[in-house]
Amino acid sequence: MKKSQFPPGWDEERVRRVLAHYETQTEEEAVAEDERAFKKKGRTVVEVPAELMPVIREIIAQHIATAKT
Repeated sequence: MKKSQFPPGWDEERVRRVLAHYETQTEEEAVAEDERAFKKKGRTVVEVPAELMPVIREIIAQHIATAKT
């Protein structure tokens, strides 16, 4: 059996907590959470064609890597 791999800082317990949060959330709670996320300053949401996502992810990764140096 293959051992699960988690992103840095994540473990099985954290994944279980996140799943429990979203699985028990009411529709109203989900909408409110989404609305709060869209109102955060310093971020934006943009709809783009799915085929552009690999390029966009690469640009974001480069930006993050540059910001860390």
